[in-house]
Amino acid sequence: MKVPLSKEALDQLFREARTFNKFLDRPVSDQVLRELYELMKFGPTSANLAPARILFLRSKEARERLRPALAAGNVDKTMAAPVTAIIAYDDKFYELAPRLFPHYPQIRDIFTSSPEVAESNAFRNGTLQGAYFILAARSLGLDCGPMSGFDNAKVDEEFFPPPARVEKSATEVMPTGRIKSNFLCNLGYGEASGLHPRLPRLGFEEVCRVM
Repeated sequence: MKVPLSKEALDQLFREARTFNKFLDRPVSDQVLRELYELMKFGPTSANLAPARILFLRSKEARERLRPALAAGNVDKTMAAPVTAIIAYDDKFYELAPRLFPHYPQIRDIFTSSPEVAESNAFRNGTLQGAYFILAARSLGLDCGPMSGFDNAKVDEEFFPPPARVEKSATEVMPTGRIKSNFLCNLGYGEASGLHPRLPRLGFEEVCRVM
């Protein structure tokens, strides 16, 4: 029988979690990034097709490539973050249906016959996985700085270029020409100095109805 998480765990995931703009000078290891993904991958998506793709930018050189796409207010904090994750999605995610939804691989036909349905599903479920990403990171003791102040087209051109810009000898970890950025998330161990008081949230009665 499942039991509620402890108060401390809920505080870490939600009540005391903040959006951080400053991080300690403490690296985030490959092992922690792997553990993060190994947690987030279990969050549900439509037909288990998991369209999210993540590019972790850790080196100074990689984050400098991101600089031209950032809004002015996001430059300094991103350049200083230990890791910046590009949360993206594969717009042909359905090609993995035989592997990820083996009992009914024909579900891919729903998406191949309608680019609009494919795009809305990729974006919706990729965004959902981005939320799992944040919670998984917090559960491992990381702090997050998610943001949308950047030029998606510039990010896609730089990091997910069309096939014409990719050398034939290059190894494709993410298929070229079909990955699209959604949002960015700085990762690290947060520096509390400079945090403003938590902003207000809407109450239950303002947001919810029970029928």
